[in-house]
Amino acid sequence: MAETTNYLILGYAVIFIVMGLHVYSLISRAKRVRDDLALLEEMDKE
Repeated sequence: MAETTNYLILGYAVIFIVMGLHVYSLISRAKRVRDDLALLEEMDKE
């Protein structure tokens, strides 16, 4: 039987890295949306 444990570990590592990058992207996008909303609300008051 072939030893594939290293490929399993590598696969999980790649998936978790990709998921982490995706979460980071979502958080940064949410921050930009909040900043844009605050700017629009400030412009609306003027």
